[in-house]
Amino acid sequence: MSTTMYPTESIYNLIPREEVKIEKPPRYVSKFRAQVKHEKMLNKATNKTMGPVKVDVPSPEKYLLKHSKEPKLPEKQPFSYLDDETFKKAQIPAKADNPLMGIHTKKDFVKTNAFENIMAVPKKPQPIYADTKTGDKQLLENSGLVPKYIKKKDFGKTPEYLQHRTEEVRRAQDEYDSFVKERMRQGTMKQLSEDERNNILQGLKMNWGELHHQYQGLSVVTDTTPKKYCKERLELEMKQLERDIDLIERYKTIYIANN
Repeated sequence: MSTTMYPTESIYNLIPREEVKIEKPPRYVSKFRAQVKHEKMLNKATNKTMGPVKVDVPSPEKYLLKHSKEPKLPEKQPFSYLDDETFKKAQIPAKADNPLMGIHTKKDFVKTNAFENIMAVPKKPQPIYADTKTGDKQLLENSGLVPKYIKKKDFGKTPEYLQHRTEEVRRAQDEYDSFVKERMRQGTMKQLSEDERNNILQGLKMNWGELHHQYQGLSVVTDTTPKKYCKERLELEMKQLERDIDLIERYKTIYIANN
């Protein structure tokens, strides 16, 4: 049995239909097209890829010779010694020249060596230490047991760079104190008293405790958007309160501006 499917027969299919033409939108042309073509022609160099149209043919008389491209050595020059007498070695003695014979010295080398050894200052032995049970010896100076650093001239004195830094810190503190005094004299700044500081600190801690109580009462499962938003809001507020409490506890003297 054939499985080919045909459209439903209808008398209306015999009526000729007008062909519908799909109108395409106009092709996009950039407004910078002319400028780009002009810049491309300016940067284009002639004979850049294929070379010149005509190339000069080499002359047949100037053909490649054998060994013409090998490096040439400089011309050989005759060897000659320098005129300076210091560069010349002494001449070899002739066969008839006899060395000086019969020359003796009156120096007594045995007595001289004995006298030098008797008068010599004995060398001090290097201090050593034994660090194993078998008697292995090492130099004592490199062991760290010799107090050589306490014998330095600047031992126990404050280094110069620390003195400079201490002076800079003191100068900066004096400038800050003078600035605060000037502002307080003008009335634009006042110092927070100890009672006010304690009251603010206690108030911040109470607020943190209330937020922490609300946070502890939240649901364990944050399966909805309001629960998640509430949890994040409480965490942000608690962190901000913790930063404020730490700031006030860290500094005993606090200045505030007068509005």
